Amino acid sequence: MKAEASGTLRAFLLELAVYAVFVTGYFFLVLHFLSGWLQDLHLHHVKTYALVAIVLIIGQAVVLESVTTWLFRLLRGGRSE
Repeated sequence: MKAEASGTLRAFLLELAVYAVFVTGYFFLVLHFLSGWLQDLHLHHVKTYALVAIVLIIGQAVVLESVTTWLFRLLRGGRSE
């Protein structure tokens, strides 16, 4: 039982580290490529900006979850927890 908890904690910490790297990379990509457009949108079309921001957040969550699931399945040889 203790070994299982230790393995689960280790898997969680590894997934957390991978997520941190991906989210940081995503942040800098959006900052680099979309910052000017998002700032202009924020200044002139606040409602559209809010919708785009929500879509970016949801898209980030879906894509990062898919990528990490695929990555961990690849690393674990087809198993998924």
